[in-house]
Amino acid sequence: MRHRTGNLLTDRPELYEARFPDPERLAGRWAEHLLRRYDVGPAVLDLGCGTGRDAACLQDAGRRVTAADLSGTMLTHARAHHPGPDYVLADLSRFDLGRPAFDAVVCLDSSLLYCHTNEQLDGFLTSCHHALVPGGLLIAEMRNGAYFLGRDEPPTAPADSRFTWHGTTYRSTTALSLDRAAQLLRRTRHWTADDGSPPVDEHSAWRLLLPQELRHLLTAHGFDVLALHDGPGPRTEPAWRPGDEPGTTADGDRLHLVARKATATHARPCHPGPSRASATTPAHPATGERP
Repeated sequence: MRHRTGNLLTDRPELYEARFPDPERLAGRWAEHLLRRYDVGPAVLDLGCGTGRDAACLQDAGRRVTAADLSGTMLTHARAHHPGPDYVLADLSRFDLGRPAFDAVVCLDSSLLYCHTNEQLDGFLTSCHHALVPGGLLIAEMRNGAYFLGRDEPPTAPADSRFTWHGTTYRSTTALSLDRAAQLLRRTRHWTADDGSPPVDEHSAWRLLLPQELRHLLTAHGFDVLALHDGPGPRTEPAWRPGDEPGTTADGDRLHLVARKATATHARPCHPGPSRASATTPAHPATGERP
């Protein structure tokens, strides 16, 4: 049987939501909690919005949300199933949505880590700095590169999983590997389904950032880091619950970031401004569903 290369879940967003259900809208509620904690204004940009669940959660909480993703398929699904936010096509590593207009930028589920190179990271932070009003917040949640320091490699044996949706059972075999030179956690996943469709082979990766490396990048781009810790958060065990205070360590497998665009006149991003994204922007090399 012939295999095709792609991404089963991002090609079919309804499958993504079936594979990763979030009935409590935990990630969106966590982000809204931080927006309220830091008394942020209503205009929010959700970067890497995916299926739109978190963007719609923030919109329902009273925010005025613009939600951006590089996948037109995801955006079509989001507009149909999670209406309310203004959904736009943009590459998070280089976007320009006009004059500084957002009180906060939210980037959940390791979306930031699809910026693999230093140039892409610079472009992301420059774009965020340009999009935010003075004093605006950047809130991000992602894998923690420091988690792999002094620990064994990712499991060498592939992990198997399965789920059933609308009578079809989908099976996956996932292998992870570390590319230390590039600071990437690479993933190869093989999907099969019992409906007779051809198997799908996926290849994706996340940039692994160390906490102090991330602090330096943010400071260099005109941000003050207010919080950087490993939990609790929406993807930790145990998961964040209302009333939980932020942690003081950065040892776990997730990082949670709150940074403020500096208001001092000398604080300016150290890289040229971003180019305007358009529908002709080439596909990002790191397409993949979020962990």
